[in-house]
Amino acid sequence: MLKDKTLLITGGTGSFGSAVLNRFLYTDHFKEIRIFSRDEKKQDDMRNTLKNDKLKFYIGDVRDFDSINRAMQGVDYVFHAAALKQVPSCEFFPIEATKTNVFGTQNVIDSAMTNKVNKVICLSTDKAAYPINAMGISKALMEKVAIAASRNSMETTVCLTRYGNVMASRGSVIPLFLKQIKEGESLSITDPNMTRFLMSLEDAVDLVLFAFENGNSGDLFVNKAPAGTIRDLAEALKQLCKANNEIKIIGTRHGEKLYETLCTREEMLKAEDMGAFYRIPADNRDLNYAQYFSEGETDISRIEDYHSHNTEQLDVNGMKTLLSNLPLIKREVFGDLTAVQYAG
Repeated sequence: MLKDKTLLITGGTGSFGSAVLNRFLYTDHFKEIRIFSRDEKKQDDMRNTLKNDKLKFYIGDVRDFDSINRAMQGVDYVFHAAALKQVPSCEFFPIEATKTNVFGTQNVIDSAMTNKVNKVICLSTDKAAYPINAMGISKALMEKVAIAASRNSMETTVCLTRYGNVMASRGSVIPLFLKQIKEGESLSITDPNMTRFLMSLEDAVDLVLFAFENGNSGDLFVNKAPAGTIRDLAEALKQLCKANNEIKIIGTRHGEKLYETLCTREEMLKAEDMGAFYRIPADNRDLNYAQYFSEGETDISRIEDYHSHNTEQLDVNGMKTLLSNLPLIKREVFGDLTAVQYAG
């Protein structure tokens, strides 16, 4: 089905885009994969490293409709991964987060519809559920933009995925801990009891591909994932590295939660359990306000969110097993130079 199709990945030079390329570049899936991003250095590095004729590179910014629209011509499928996703930078520059995460997403969807793209998968984050920081708020609004667009899309299917922290991705805590271990520094932990979902880049790709194969317009897909405390994560890395660095508690940073939510109770009320994933269909109510204010849901108060405190909890040994499969750990800790190291 995908042999003669063209895939566009926005933000394609990041960790997710690199993982997708690792999955598809050397198969007969897709005749062409387009990488769209604003970072010419990363594009040049990727081009010179991979040297594959299937890859085409487009410099541009999702904030600029014309640039994304040029890259969209002739495209069959889109994985929309371009985003500002660092919590501190979005806190200081919330308008910039809005321009990229909200207006940029609208540009991608508008261009996809204009060019009659078959399907767009928009990538979101657990921070969009009950958001308390600018990054989460902008991603929550991005989800609303995509769902609103899906209601009026006749030829283009627009659906979403939402997942938690990707282990060892750019800006995540695992590379920071490894750096601190190597340099003999204390491991800086905000709150030892803070929990986070734990998933790999391969898990993120699996989720997007599941949405790609099963999604109807407006659907939101969430993968079920284990979680663990930051304290146990630090201890697991110390044991893998055979290190004895001290752990320093620095306190919760602005915009951080004790735990993250992947599905709100409102979403869990209508979620479809699909084994390893939840499917949350779009809310397709119209502007009849009685459905919002007069006709409530009687079961909603008895349903619990799906969050990192009530999912499967990994102990230190469980985390060591999970971490040992990461390409970054294989290379940096075990010295396996053949392990794929994702860009970004």
